[in-house]
Amino acid sequence: MKGRTVEVRFAGEPAKIRELKLYAKKLGLRDTTETVPLEQVMPEMLANNGGICIRGGRTKEGLTQVELSKLTGIPQRHLSEMENGKRSIGRETAKKLAEALNVDYRVFL
Repeated sequence: MKGRTVEVRFAGEPAKIRELKLYAKKLGLRDTTETVPLEQVMPEMLANNGGICIRGGRTKEGLTQVELSKLTGIPQRHLSEMENGKRSIGRETAKKLAEALNVDYRVFL
C-alpha cells in the first residue's frame, strides 16, 4: 500500500475504538501498530540500499556475481564492491543491473 503514513491515537471506550478500527479497515486503511520499520530490522539498508538490492536481485534470479558479471559486462570485483557499499552505483550501471535482474533501475540508486 502506497501513501502517506499518519499516526493517530484515540482515547475512549474500547468498544468504540474497535468500531472505529473496523470502519477504518472498510475505508482501506490498515493498522500498523504491530509493524517494525525496515531500517530497524536491517540498518544496513540506510547506508547500502543499492548493494543490498543487487544481492537480493541476484539471489532472486539465482545468479552468482560471476554470472551477473558476464550478463552485464560489469567486472565481478566491481559488483562485490557495490554489494558491500564500497563502490557507488551510477545510473548506467543501474540500468544494466536492472535489465539483468528484471527490476526497475531506480531500486539501485
